[in-house]
Amino acid sequence: MKGLLVLIITLITISHCQRFGGNQQNYNTNYNNAPAAPLGGGGVSCPERNGTFPTSTCDGYIECKDGVGEEKLCPDGLLFNPEVRGYPCQYPIDVDCAGRTATQPAQPTEECPHQYGYFRLGDATHCGQFMNCAAGRGFTFDCPEGLAFNAASYRCDWPDQVPDCDAEAYLGFSCPPPAKGFFGFGEEYRFFRSPADCQRYFVCIEGKPRAYVCGEGQAFNELTNTCDGAENVTGCAQNYNPNFDSRQQQNQQQFRG
Repeated sequence: MKGLLVLIITLITISHCQRFGGNQQNYNTNYNNAPAAPLGGGGVSCPERNGTFPTSTCDGYIECKDGVGEEKLCPDGLLFNPEVRGYPCQYPIDVDCAGRTATQPAQPTEECPHQYGYFRLGDATHCGQFMNCAAGRGFTFDCPEGLAFNAASYRCDWPDQVPDCDAEAYLGFSCPPPAKGFFGFGEEYRFFRSPADCQRYFVCIEGKPRAYVCGEGQAFNELTNTCDGAENVTGCAQNYNPNFDSRQQQNQQQFRG
């Protein structure tokens, strides 16, 4: 049993960052070995000879093998998905619980509110950190710089796309009011160099900031709205940080929209 628990934790932790998409980073995982709990009580009716079938609760199900049915319960934090084959317990964002909303009581630990799941850490002004809980153990992760954890999708997303994140407070920058154009419309995208760091800049979209970072040896040029050699940007050559971590820049570049 101890070996199985270690395997479960390892699989869930290692696979948490394997799926990416667009300007978002998704931390959905593989939890195929999380053990379901049998509820006992033989003689359960099987709709079909083999398969898994829903009960009146969202985390309970009937497993039928050769016409013999057994009631089972998904691990705390996971829900039964009747639409999948194989291991049927999945994260809540992947399961439609219409008509069967009841679930088992939570089984919190000192680290986690549920045995399994993803949970944001911090408040609306600190949105970039989250916890992956596996078998009641919590593993803390940080989103890439400038992104926030979206509990609705289990992804690291632009802060302005996360309903419970205050993008301005989190990024430390507020977009100035847009100037009106000839026809009364402001610019769709506006660029601003970070007041604190020449290598970083913000793109304002519909009045909300998104943070970007230029590459090593570069600074944001407000005359061209592009990253340029630091020596070409007034006031930035002497402020260039030679210890800038290029790996952080590469991580950020994945999410440029």
